[in-house]
Amino acid sequence: MQANRSLLLSAVLAIAAGGFVPSTASFAAQHASKAASSKAAAQKKGATAPSVTPSTEPGGPPVLAAKAWLVMDYDSGQVLASENPDEALPPASLTKMMTSFLVEQSIRNGKLKQDDLVSVSENAWCRGSGTESCMYLPLNSQATVIDILRGIIVQSGNDASKAIAEHIAGTEENFAKLMNTEAKRLGMAQTNFVNATGLPDPAHKASARDLAILARAIIHDSADFYPIYAEREFTYNKIKQGNRNALLYTDPTVDGLKTGHTQEAGYCLVTSSKRNGMRLITVILNANSMQARADQTRALLSWGFGRFEKATPIQPDAQVALAKVSFGKADTVPAVLGAPWTITVPKGQKLETAAQINAELEAPVAKGAVIGKVVATAGGKPVAEAPLVAQTDVERAGFLLRAWQHLLRLFGK
Repeated sequence: MQANRSLLLSAVLAIAAGGFVPSTASFAAQHASKAASSKAAAQKKGATAPSVTPSTEPGGPPVLAAKAWLVMDYDSGQVLASENPDEALPPASLTKMMTSFLVEQSIRNGKLKQDDLVSVSENAWCRGSGTESCMYLPLNSQATVIDILRGIIVQSGNDASKAIAEHIAGTEENFAKLMNTEAKRLGMAQTNFVNATGLPDPAHKASARDLAILARAIIHDSADFYPIYAEREFTYNKIKQGNRNALLYTDPTVDGLKTGHTQEAGYCLVTSSKRNGMRLITVILNANSMQARADQTRALLSWGFGRFEKATPIQPDAQVALAKVSFGKADTVPAVLGAPWTITVPKGQKLETAAQINAELEAPVAKGAVIGKVVATAGGKPVAEAPLVAQTDVERAGFLLRAWQHLLRLFGK
């Protein structure tokens, strides 16, 4: 009887998005039970609209009952579909993606070591009230940076986030300044961080687009640590907690990133999935339940992978154009791609490309210098572009040859 009461209490705390999850199996069971009871209650009342409905346009994305959402192609950063992508909203614990990103980058640049010890102050200490997510670091204890990082990513620990913020910047307020500096560098135009946790504050906001940009940076710049975002559970202080991202248990192509929930923010989820060489990032903000944010993410991923494919408009070694050069030892220089070019397009869409070379190109021209761009269009609409660079050096001509070229230009020949 006592064991049953303890299990029930654990389930209640977990579903409240802040409590202790005793094991992966019980976490999944609690999630399924909560989803089933919520669905049954909604059907009984007949007042709750579905969280996902079919598109109103042929081939269009599903209609989601969330305040903002977005699906992005990872490789190009291209937004494939969105709703209110630039509205600044409370991000809840999605905030911790920036906290973990700064920790990861601090390890990469040598400012932190994985086995450095982080002290747990009274301000950082989680009192175990069940009203917030905790790693359950003991007061005045110390934990390694790598354990703290796992506590932030897997367990969504507010205590871990505060402790590392104080360790890096002295205070959480100072750490928030570092967060905002990094957000600006990444181009997160609608974001303002006030704390390292995502606990409610009127000035603490982020947009779906900004959070996708941050997710893309984590995957690319924190590749050594990205596998942590796929870990289903983490045990610390003899307490095992499961990752709250339900898709990690049901979709083997999903490998991150973060969940979030407060009453103000609703249920939020940033996810990444890779299928057949293509990676998509999705963001859901302000869904009305854990089940809804999972269902909506599944719907976006299904639509995105089903509707789009990778295409290579031009091979890296192909000459795209022959650019005219004035006052050089050579009159032209081959224009080629500066790097491999792969874009995401609707399946079956025919691509066309056109080169645009910079006007009045004069020698000297260095090999690799950008001398124009190539634009890819589908159905007459631009879908992507890439820089064109000079394939070889073009040296500046001598005085007599330049004088002759001036005369030719003067007389229009």
